[in-house]
Amino acid sequence: MAFLPRSRVFWAVAAGHMTNDFFMSTGPVLLAFLSLHLFPISNTQIGLAVSSRQLMGSFSQPFFGWLADKRGTRELGTLGVAWSVSFIMLAMALALTEHFWLMIIPYALSALGSGAFHPAGAMNAAEADHTRSASNLSIFFFAGQLGLALGPAVVGLLLDFTTTHHNIFTATLPALNGRVLEQGSIWPVFVLGLAAIPAVFFMGFSLPRAEPKPAVVAVEETTQVAKSSPFAGIVWKTFLIFALMVTIRSFAQPGIVPFIPVLFSGKGWTSAQFGLITSLFWLSSGIAGMVFGNLADRFDRRYVMAIGTIASAPMVFLLPITDGVTAFVVAIAAGGLSGGSHSIIVVMAQEIIPGKKGFASGAILGFIFGSGALGTFVIGLLSDAIGLTAAFEIVAGMLVVAALTALALPATLAFRPDVTLRRNEREAQAATVSSAAGR
Repeated sequence: MAFLPRSRVFWAVAAGHMTNDFFMSTGPVLLAFLSLHLFPISNTQIGLAVSSRQLMGSFSQPFFGWLADKRGTRELGTLGVAWSVSFIMLAMALALTEHFWLMIIPYALSALGSGAFHPAGAMNAAEADHTRSASNLSIFFFAGQLGLALGPAVVGLLLDFTTTHHNIFTATLPALNGRVLEQGSIWPVFVLGLAAIPAVFFMGFSLPRAEPKPAVVAVEETTQVAKSSPFAGIVWKTFLIFALMVTIRSFAQPGIVPFIPVLFSGKGWTSAQFGLITSLFWLSSGIAGMVFGNLADRFDRRYVMAIGTIASAPMVFLLPITDGVTAFVVAIAAGGLSGGSHSIIVVMAQEIIPGKKGFASGAILGFIFGSGALGTFVIGLLSDAIGLTAAFEIVAGMLVVAALTALALPATLAFRPDVTLRRNEREAQAATVSSAAGR
C-alpha cells in the first residue's frame, strides 16, 4: 500500500503511540472498577485523580519538547512509554492497600511518561518523510486514537472475566438482592502490562540518537531562537476568544470522558460494557476528526466547528438518561460531534500563534487537556452535589456557548492561509479577464 509510510522509525513511534494511549485510556475504567469492587471512591475523588494526571501531562509536554530538541528522542520516547505503563501498574498495586491518597500519586505521575513521549513521537513521525509529513502525522495521531479506543474495551473485558455476577442469580431471588456482594480482581491488569514490552524495545532499537551539532551552528540557532518570540505577532483579541472557546469545549471533550464508566456502572453495566461504550466514544471522535478536517479544507472552519459542537449538545444531554443500545448510539454521536473539531483547533492555533508551529501545537494540546482537567474536576464536584445527570446537562449547555463563541472568531480564521491565497489569486485572475473583456 503506497500511501503507508515505509520508515521503521515511523512505525516504531506509531506503535509507541498506540501503546501509550492504550494504557493511559484505561484510567477511568480502572477507577470505576476499584470504586465498585475494592474501596469506595467518590466522583469528586475520581475527578481529582483524572484532572491531576491530565494537568501533569499538559504542563510537562512543552518542557519535554524542548528537551527532545536538545537531547534527542530515543530516550524520551522509549522511557516515556515505559514510565507511563510502569506507574499505572504501581498505582494499581498501591490500590490494593485501599488507600486512595496513596494510589493517586503514581497515578498522576504516570502522565510524565506520556508527556515525554508525545513530542518525541510527533517529531519522528513528521520527519520520517518530509514529503509526507502531514499524512504521516494524521496516521500517527490515528494510532493514538485507536489506542484510546481499545484500552477501555480490552481492560473492561478482562476485568469482567474476574468479576462475580451474582446479579444474574439474585434477579430471580429478590430477597437476596443487594445482600450478595460482587467481587473482582485487578490482577489481569498486571498481566496486560507485559504487552507494552515489544513496543518499548521496538522504539529503543529504532529511534535515532541525538547527533551533536557543530558549535557554530549551535550558536547561530541559539541566537535565532533568542530573537524570535513565539508570542510575536499574536492578535490578542482573537487569541482570547479562541482560548475561551477551547476552554468551554474542553469540559465536554475530554472533560466528561472519565465519568462515562461511572455513569453506566451506576446503571448496573458490567466492566466490559462500560469499557466498550467509552471506547466507542473515543473511536468516533478519531474518525470524525478526519471527516471534519476534510470539511474544514472546503468550507468555513468556524461553521464546521460550530455546527458540530452545537449538534453534540443534545447528545451529551441525553447520554445520562439513555440505556442499552440507545446509549451506545448516543455515545458515538456525542464523541464524534464534540471531538471532530480537534484537528481544526490545532491548525487554528498554529495560525493564531505564528512564531513557532511546534510551540503552538504543544501549547494548544496542553491547553486542551489542561482545560479538560479543570472540567473533569468541576464535573466531579457538581456530580457529588447535584448528581451526574444534572452535571452532564450543564455541560450540554456549555457546548452551545462554545459553538456561539466559535462563530465570534474573525473571518481571517475561516480558511487556511494557502486556501485563501489561491482563492484571492483566482478572483484576481477573474477580475483581470473581466476587465480585459470589457475593453
